[in-house]
Amino acid sequence: MESRRRWWVLATVSVGLLLITVDMTVLYTALPTLTEELGADAAQKLWIINAYPLVMAGLLLGAGTLGDRVGHKRMLLSGLAIFGAASSAAAFASSPTALVAARALLAVGAAAMMPATLSLVRTVFEDERERGVAIGVWGSMSVCGTALGPIVGGVLLEHFWWGSVFLINVPVVAIALVATLLLVPGGAPGADRPWDPIASAQAMAGLAALVYAIKEGTRPDGPLLPVLAALAVAAGAFTLFVRRQRVQRHPLLDFALLRDPRIVAGVTAAGLAMFATAGVQLLLTQRLQLVLGQTPLEAGLVVTAFAVGCLPAALLAGGLVYRVGPRPLICGGLALGATGVALTLLLTPGVLPVLSVEPDRPVWVVPGLLVAGAGLGFAMTAASTAIMGNAPAHRAGMAASVEEVSYELGSLSGVAFLGSALASVYTATVRLPDGAPDAASDSLDAAHVEAAQLPEHSGAALLDAAHTAFDHGYALTLAVACLVLAAGTVLTHRLLAHRASPESGGQVSDEAGQDERRPAGATEAERA
Repeated sequence: MESRRRWWVLATVSVGLLLITVDMTVLYTALPTLTEELGADAAQKLWIINAYPLVMAGLLLGAGTLGDRVGHKRMLLSGLAIFGAASSAAAFASSPTALVAARALLAVGAAAMMPATLSLVRTVFEDERERGVAIGVWGSMSVCGTALGPIVGGVLLEHFWWGSVFLINVPVVAIALVATLLLVPGGAPGADRPWDPIASAQAMAGLAALVYAIKEGTRPDGPLLPVLAALAVAAGAFTLFVRRQRVQRHPLLDFALLRDPRIVAGVTAAGLAMFATAGVQLLLTQRLQLVLGQTPLEAGLVVTAFAVGCLPAALLAGGLVYRVGPRPLICGGLALGATGVALTLLLTPGVLPVLSVEPDRPVWVVPGLLVAGAGLGFAMTAASTAIMGNAPAHRAGMAASVEEVSYELGSLSGVAFLGSALASVYTATVRLPDGAPDAASDSLDAAHVEAAQLPEHSGAALLDAAHTAFDHGYALTLAVACLVLAAGTVLTHRLLAHRASPESGGQVSDEAGQDERRPAGATEAERA
């Protein structure tokens, strides 16, 4: 394929990925408005948010392998069509139930598209150096989309009704469909590779149950019995899935992929990077709005500093990974990300006695976000290259699905675990003034509601106590995110220092530096 067309293909699949990731966070700013207008209760509000990642995580593994069989262009086209139709349905939903159903359908389209976008990058870019840069662009779109979601929602809500956050997808989908038809090569579907719908259903049941258990189990008031039941379903489904894969000639997941330490290191780095990214962005956005009183748009603009740091780092990593190999970029990127998170915590005015500045100046957190974004941009691009470059070409969709499941679970875990830790610390440390309602100890949101009903002096005292408790939780959770990234640095360094297993066809070792510097080259499995 000619060089110019390759880059247009990259632009096309990047648009698809941007749509998917923007919709992960666009409701952060639109949720209060649509909840009020649709009359959604607390449970419905939860499902409006959760239906999208829950269904997508369950479908990703099967969708990637199905793409290896029917062709990734066909999967991308199908996903775009479903995504566009679901966006229209969500925009004009007349009830919370209808919106939940539309969000679930959006996830079906996203699951079809997401592995196809990375698989097409893997197959279109045959030159190792170009592929590294292309994967860097692909990875940066994921982070940028997540950061842009709250901003897009805030801008649209200032001028239009809540349905516009979904309706804006439709013209973008139409352009992407035309570009895909004209530019993206069809490829050769693997018709000789049967797709196993039973294994796909088992994977979906296991992943969906695990996602549900993580979400509900990390809530301070999460129900115990449903969580235990979900864990039992997940364990049973995964057990059946593994047994089935071991006897299948064409498995849905080839476990030989996971015997390559480079791929395992890439999956680990991708999940941990998203754990920190999603968790820190959510916590900081909450603090900017609930403690400093910023609007959703203002808070979103501050958090955008993370994407500003990530984008150039991801592109630079794509060019460097061929020369230096994935280990320094993955390990160094995670370490730099940990440094950035620590810097964000230290420079957050009013949380730690480090800065003697006005606590309502959130601009001080920008340097930390820039450093964290740069570090995780390096790590995520190198992780994608390590995964896709060391997977055989006929397993491109499978490898892409494994990576994206790690992204989803990492993001979900970051929001769930760090959000739960913040809520638990708040409840445990808040010291309500005399006469304050007990309901204010549930969350900072509840404290704001209760303070609005009290006399001015009493309300101010209540908010001071609530803000102090919130900042205790904020400090602890950012410290946890920093430690998680530091642990990931050590773990991935050890994985990438080992020689790849023979089954995976890897050739990485400390002595074989030449092979380690070829993350996107052909492996023995590919040549076979």
